[in-house]
Amino acid sequence: MKVYYHSQFLKSYKLLDKKIKRKAEAKEKIFRDNPFHNSLKIHKLGGKLKNQWSFSVDNKRRIIFEFDGKDVIFIDIGTHAIYK
Repeated sequence: MKVYYHSQFLKSYKLLDKKIKRKAEAKEKIFRDNPFHNSLKIHKLGGKLKNQWSFSVDNKRRIIFEFDGKDVIFIDIGTHAIYK
């Protein structure tokens, strides 16, 4: 599985502080090893985001992504405000 980064993800990631970036990198490593690992709290989204999924970076932040065949596209990272 390859992970690709949408321009919105890169823009949002750039604005995060170093501590959150380290957490996100650790969670991405877990995700790459096992996308459905329990610690990620992965779930499918609904409504206008019905083709997307989310997993937890910490209690406040999430990564929204899409499966694209065998690959994954990270769409955005941030608080629940990214769902809007």
